[in-house]
Amino acid sequence: MSQQQISLPAKLINGGIAGIVGVTCVFPIDLAKTRLQNQRQGQQVYKNMMDCLIKTVRSEGYFGMYRGAAVNLTLVTPEKAIKLAANDFFRHHLSKDGKGQTVFKEMLAGCGAGMCQVVITTPMEMLKIQLQDAGRLAAQQQKPVMMSPTKLVATNTMLSRSYNSGTVASAPRAVSATQIAKDLLRTQGIQGLYRGLGATLIRDVPFSIVYFPLFANLNRLGKPSPEESSPFYWAFLSGCVAGSTAAVAVNPCDVVKTRLQSLNKGSSEEAYNGVVDCVSKIMQKEGPSAFLKGAGCRALVIAPLFGIAQVMYFAGIGEYILDNSPLNLLLA
Repeated sequence: MSQQQISLPAKLINGGIAGIVGVTCVFPIDLAKTRLQNQRQGQQVYKNMMDCLIKTVRSEGYFGMYRGAAVNLTLVTPEKAIKLAANDFFRHHLSKDGKGQTVFKEMLAGCGAGMCQVVITTPMEMLKIQLQDAGRLAAQQQKPVMMSPTKLVATNTMLSRSYNSGTVASAPRAVSATQIAKDLLRTQGIQGLYRGLGATLIRDVPFSIVYFPLFANLNRLGKPSPEESSPFYWAFLSGCVAGSTAAVAVNPCDVVKTRLQSLNKGSSEEAYNGVVDCVSKIMQKEGPSAFLKGAGCRALVIAPLFGIAQVMYFAGIGEYILDNSPLNLLLA
């Protein structure tokens, strides 16, 4: 790495294509993860991931599993591109002394990458979560047997509120990511889109610290020789193993982030005043096991997502596109 010049545009293209392909493949599982994490004790609508996906298809149709996918597909390109390119950039500069990479330097590079990506990740997750969780709130509303009449009225009122004003409408309305973003910007300013920034940092920085060094060392094991690259299937498997390991390790942070970023609440679902308050209330009311909600789903989402990302990255798709672009061919 220290011997080659980084082509930043190529890395951005690689990360962007990988993000789009990966998200398209695993988005329904990500939706199930969000809904499972937002469930409270005594108000479970879904038993597990498969139950969530089956009920989602039955009540919302096939495309219900892709609620929020548009905002994710739009922003995942810069998000994944920044994450992978930033890690590459920091690794390159940390190895300039000629001493090569140590695990500590790899962790520092991962830390830098995690801190850079939250610029895009936080608003992306903020908008995506509102759309993903809407189906759970609607399903919860349709379970009056679990609630007293007073609580049911409160739930109907909560679900009928618009994002910007808190006024009550006659029925819940469909809200787009664009509308949510406009309402947040108008009522809360830019900080509205960055709600949960602290929790996102707490999740993404440790994730990158675990993921990138683990991937680099696993991928190194598959190299025929130090000068050669590992086979594409080994890069894919290394990305899957490193991604799923890091995802499960930081899942408690992901639960906290999801709860903090959910604007609409169901019946008897409390609000949180920051990370510490959220952790405290979850521990008191749901116990430590609540922090592992959606861990399996998250591992299933992250494993192929980063496996695909690393294959695209190491295959050099971005370099190929740039080398064969019309502008480059004219200049050649």
